[in-house]
Amino acid sequence: MLTNLATYGYVLLFLYSLGGGFVALMAAGVLSYLGKMDLATSIAVAFIANFIGDALLFYMGRYHKSDMMSYLHKHKRKLALSHLLMKKHGSWIIIIQKYVYGIKTLIPIAIGLTKYDFTKFNILNAIAAALWAVTVGYGSFLAGDALTSAYDVIAERPYIAPLILISLFGLLWFYMSRATKRR
Repeated sequence: MLTNLATYGYVLLFLYSLGGGFVALMAAGVLSYLGKMDLATSIAVAFIANFIGDALLFYMGRYHKSDMMSYLHKHKRKLALSHLLMKKHGSWIIIIQKYVYGIKTLIPIAIGLTKYDFTKFNILNAIAAALWAVTVGYGSFLAGDALTSAYDVIAERPYIAPLILISLFGLLWFYMSRATKRR
């Protein structure tokens, strides 16, 4: 991923950030730390793409509900969790969802399925996308030395990467199964 971002950089960052972009923005922050990309440009590209992506998801949920439901059939419980989170946290969920893997694409769709104001969503989405892009981009830039050192360790011991990924996906699966479990 780091090599591809250094080569194709901002285009890949834009495309990946349409649907979230956490890993690509972190990689862009590290590449900025290494002097291969510009940090401000990376943050701006990720912000714009993330804002557009969530606005499109909201739009699809609002105006193409019947088309979306066929794709969301397997995720009904996660969609219900998204509605519950919206009721519990209100508009704050638009900001929080940028950082939570597993619900970041469902929240804008779930909000689009409600009668939530499109203008209000776009304003909060812009604020959330800006906060997300700055914190993740600048945070990975500041942690560039530690992240490159961790990459070197994983490159020397390739068996560590699958263990880390399995652990992360296991924790995510555990959380989502507990959060969406019938009571």
